[in-house]
Amino acid sequence: MFSRFKKPEPAVAPTATQAAAAPAKPGLGARPMPSSATVRPPAEAAAADKEKKRKERLGDLKQQLHKRLLDSLNLAALEQASEANLKAEIAAISTEALEEMSVVLSRDDRATLNQELYDEVMGLGPLEPLLKDETVNDILVNGPNRIFVERGGKLTLTDITFKDERHLLRIIDKIVSAVGRRVDESNPYCDARLADGSRFNCMVPPVAVDGSLVSIRKFKKEKLGIPDLVRFGAFTEEMGLYLQAAVSCRLNVIVSGGTGSGKTTTLNALSSFIDNTERVLTIEDTAELQLQQVHVGRMESRPANVEGKGAVTQRDCLRNALRMRPDRIIVGETRGEEVIDMLQAMNTGHDGSMTTIHANSARDGISRLENMVAMAGIEMPLKAVRSQIASAVNLIVQASRLQDGSRRMVSITEITGMEGDIISMQEVFRYERLGVEPNGKIIGRFNATGVRSHYSDRFRQWGYDLPASIYEPII
Repeated sequence: MFSRFKKPEPAVAPTATQAAAAPAKPGLGARPMPSSATVRPPAEAAAADKEKKRKERLGDLKQQLHKRLLDSLNLAALEQASEANLKAEIAAISTEALEEMSVVLSRDDRATLNQELYDEVMGLGPLEPLLKDETVNDILVNGPNRIFVERGGKLTLTDITFKDERHLLRIIDKIVSAVGRRVDESNPYCDARLADGSRFNCMVPPVAVDGSLVSIRKFKKEKLGIPDLVRFGAFTEEMGLYLQAAVSCRLNVIVSGGTGSGKTTTLNALSSFIDNTERVLTIEDTAELQLQQVHVGRMESRPANVEGKGAVTQRDCLRNALRMRPDRIIVGETRGEEVIDMLQAMNTGHDGSMTTIHANSARDGISRLENMVAMAGIEMPLKAVRSQIASAVNLIVQASRLQDGSRRMVSITEITGMEGDIISMQEVFRYERLGVEPNGKIIGRFNATGVRSHYSDRFRQWGYDLPASIYEPII
């Protein structure tokens, strides 16, 4: 019935199930698969093949009906139409088109097709269900046929696909054109922010060799506070008390960690301790911070236009922020020459400022700050750079994503000054790994190091007299 509507299909990368079912090729490092994974029961194979063909038929129909919708719908009126009215109109047009094609679909397939058509017209096509899935943190697209999601710190391959590379490029163009940008061979990559605040990055051919690459870091609508993170096991109540005192007493804090380790979430939670009487300015490449204070000014950098003009960098925003009478400045991520202005701000009366950096430990974080200063082209003796860092930064909070996908605050380290040419540091709290459960879950505990905080007197002066017991290690 569908043969006359069928179009040649592009080569499709095997799904995770198919890859597991295929016999392993002999070679170096090849491992024999268990017999249960190499042979699929005939009934299961037939059901999978039937489901694949059903999806292919629906995909062909969706492509044809989408063209019909673009010709039939009044695109200018879409924004004013309600969701119910638009879905009813799409259903009516698709029903008429299917009758003309002499195509009969089951009620479930028709409902699925109409929903996917709505997502194509008003949303981001195949990505729309993933954007609505609250359990998904990241969406990663490696070409039209391989879409991964991250849930609970673990990546999994989905069975969702685009029709072909042109379909994927059309969705990418829809996203970037909504924010006044474009991607093509001359400008093959783009950063943008979706309407819901999610962070979007893409790279298209020829730079992306095997098909366009897309990554979406979803925007979390709920604002996680310190109690939430304690409940999730990110750190302990004692560490929360310490961090509350540190932020309230206006220590300058750097949140350090790798990609996806929870740096922004931690920074958001720490900001909850900032008093509502303070004026806070935030600077980001892509606005993600969700500060809960009354007096917050948000700034976002901007890339250059197609003529190479009009760029507004984080450093430009930071320089202007210093003229806006801020009590605190929060930079979403420091990774370039803006580090100079950030350190100067921390050193010149803007105590309590915070930022994040990419580093694997507190000591690595200091080295990264030194390297960023050097890359900014500032010619300063290394000792002078370190002295500037030691006087500007008070606390480094290290976040990490462990092998089992869990996120932990693995270290809280204070910077106490200079000893000769070396920045002196002391760790106050750490996460100790004790083992691994059979299911791969990390066994560990948070523990104090037994070192009393360098800023204990400052805490007391601000009214935070922390009990000495929080610094006592578990033996």
